[in-house]
Amino acid sequence: MKGFVFHGPGQASWRDVPDPAVKAPTDAIVKVGAVTICGTDLHILKGDVPEVRPGTVLGHEAVGEIVETGSDVHTVRPGDRVLISCITSCGRCRFCRDGSYGQCRGGGGWILGHLVDGTQAEYVRVPHADLSVHPLPAAVRSEEAVLLADIFPTSYEVGVLNGRVRPGDTVVIVGAGPIGLAAIATARLFAPERIVSADLAPARLEAARRLGADAVADVREAPDELVADLTDGLGADVVMEAVGAPESFELCTRLVRPGGHVANIGVHGKPATLHLDDLWDKNVTITTGLVDTRSTPMLLRMAAAGRLPTAQLVTHAFALDHMEEAYDVFTKAADTGALKVVLGGEQHAEVAVPAA
Repeated sequence: MKGFVFHGPGQASWRDVPDPAVKAPTDAIVKVGAVTICGTDLHILKGDVPEVRPGTVLGHEAVGEIVETGSDVHTVRPGDRVLISCITSCGRCRFCRDGSYGQCRGGGGWILGHLVDGTQAEYVRVPHADLSVHPLPAAVRSEEAVLLADIFPTSYEVGVLNGRVRPGDTVVIVGAGPIGLAAIATARLFAPERIVSADLAPARLEAARRLGADAVADVREAPDELVADLTDGLGADVVMEAVGAPESFELCTRLVRPGGHVANIGVHGKPATLHLDDLWDKNVTITTGLVDTRSTPMLLRMAAAGRLPTAQLVTHAFALDHMEEAYDVFTKAADTGALKVVLGGEQHAEVAVPAA
């Protein structure tokens, strides 16, 4: 089969790799039908995630069909169409029993495309399949369902829930990439008074408006002043970092009000300064987190009911074997306007027109 293989920082290719096989009775083999590229994959290619060894197939988000299961898999069977979660869960360790699946110590957590071969391939082995794949409602198309493998649960759990968004809040989301846009969509479920999106790219700020942001700000043009004007100088109740850069984290800590919450969602490859000299007396709560995907079943139900704007985030579609081209488009998002690129699915084109 073919897979997209990491060879080292700045190097990867679509090439022949061994077919996956069941290694444990809890494994499932999935034929990949639709897959996407995550900002975390770009961090890996930059060398920001040193645990990823050369030779690893990348990817941790996919939709596909079960083709084989181990003897101890009971919730799915060959022929089932499933969502592959970005997080796998043994279901038995201390963390899994608490629902903290991202911290699994029983061979799960974020392993796909990280510690074991991932989903950017024609087939993938999914460990702990009973808790790590989700049967898909027929009403949810593959190219939309794949967005529920990572970005929607991540934004909802690590951003909205950790940030404790409440009705009437002022919410600022720094970064209007896929994660930031999904955070806008899921924050709206809690009826905040206003949502402000901050980014560098005008096209992404326009997408933020379409997804429900009430105000947008170029991060180079004093977003501090905009937030101060909107809140009578108080600051935002909740600020989410959805970039993974030191300067964006520091901006978040300047925008939050006393007693507010900063929810860091972004993947950081470099240290960020924590200005405790300014924050120590402000009762600010700062949270970090790896998604647990506890919310995935609920989000799937909402998607099936048409309550999540998944389709609005997909700007480009490719055939599965155009992986290198898709990476090029996604890497150059500032020029291409890419938000999420999807490979495979029920419908695809080499490059689709960006969503209006």
